[in-house]
Amino acid sequence: MADSRDEPLVLGIETSCDETGVGIVRGTTLLADAVASSVDEHARFGGVVPEVASRAHLEAMVPTIDRALKEAGVSAKDLDGIAVTAGPGLAGALLVGVSAAKAYAYALGKPLYGVNHLASHICVDQLEHGPLPEPTMALLVSGGHSSLLLSADITSDVRPLGSTIDDAAGEAFDKIARVLNLGFPGGPVIDRYAREGDPEAIAFPRGLTGPRDPAYDFSFSGLKTSVARWIEAKRAAGEEVPVRDVSASFQEAVVDVLTRKAVRACKDEGVDHLMIGGGVAANSRLRALAQERCEKAGIRLRVPRPKLCTDNGAMVAALGAEMVARNRSASSWDLSADSSLPVTEPHVPGHGHGHTHDHDHVHEVSKGNLYS
Repeated sequence: MADSRDEPLVLGIETSCDETGVGIVRGTTLLADAVASSVDEHARFGGVVPEVASRAHLEAMVPTIDRALKEAGVSAKDLDGIAVTAGPGLAGALLVGVSAAKAYAYALGKPLYGVNHLASHICVDQLEHGPLPEPTMALLVSGGHSSLLLSADITSDVRPLGSTIDDAAGEAFDKIARVLNLGFPGGPVIDRYAREGDPEAIAFPRGLTGPRDPAYDFSFSGLKTSVARWIEAKRAAGEEVPVRDVSASFQEAVVDVLTRKAVRACKDEGVDHLMIGGGVAANSRLRALAQERCEKAGIRLRVPRPKLCTDNGAMVAALGAEMVARNRSASSWDLSADSSLPVTEPHVPGHGHGHTHDHDHVHEVSKGNLYS
C-alpha cells in the first residue's frame, strides 16, 4: 500500500437516495465521477420510492464501478481503500452500497471506510478548491437536509449549529413544484422559471427569523403552506397563476433565510469563509445571493460546481481519501447502514483494537482471489 502521505487512491460509493454514485479520487484530485440516476423511474410517482431506488442501485452498482475504474484509468487492486456512505439516507438504498463496498474491500484486501453523507458533502469542496480551511463553516442544503455545520476536522469533528425543524429546503422546492404542476424534481425547474419572474412580486414569509427564534435553525413548512394557499386562492378565484413570479418569490424566501443565517453564523463564530454544499447548492439564486452577502461581510465563499453539489461518489471518495491521509482507523466488517447516522460521526470506525488484525487476516484470504 502507498505511504498515506503519498496521495491515497480511494474509490467512493454513494447510494443514500436515488443516485448510484461511484467516484475515484487521488488525494484531492478527482479522477472519475460516474453516476447512474434512477430519478426518471421516480418521476411518475412524484417523489423517491425507496424500493425502486434500492433495486436500481443493485442493477447499476457493478457497471458503475467498472465505468469509474475505466474512466480513472486505474485498476481495482491499486486502490488504497474503499469508502461508502453508511448514513444518513434511505435504509434499503444505503444497504446496497454498504454491502457492495464490503464485498469489494474484502475481495481486494483493502480497508473499508463507512463515512457520513453530510460530512462528504462538505469534503467534496476539496476537489474543487483545495484543502478545507479549519475550521470550516458549511451550509448544507438538499432534499433531506438543511444544516449549518462547523467542522474543525472533517474526519473527526463536525458540530451541528442548526438544522431544519420540519421540511428541508429541497423538499419544499419539490412540493411547490408539484402544486404548480411543474414535475419532479422541483429544484432545477423552479430555478429556471424564477429567472424570468419577479422575486418581490409576492411577500412570502421568512421562517424562524424573529428575535426569539433559534438563530441557526430552519423551517420551510409554513412557507410551503403559505405558497400553496396563495396558489389555491388564485385558482379558486378563476385567475391565472403567475408561475414565474410565484417561483421567484418562493425561491427568494428560501435563499434569503439560508444565506442570512449562514452569514450570521460565520460572524458569530469568527469564521471568515463559508462553504455551501448539497443538491440545492446548485441553485443559481442561492449562489448569487450568498456571493453578494459574503462579499459584503468580508467572508470568502466556496461552492463546488453544481455536479459536485448533488449526491455523487466523488464526495465519498474525497472523505475516504482524507481518512486514509490522516490515518483514521478503518471500519470493521460488521459495518452497517444507519439511516439516521448523526453528523457528529463523520465516519464509523472499527470496534476496538482487534480491527487491524482482522484486516490482515482478510488480506491473507483474498490475495489470490477475485482480482488477481
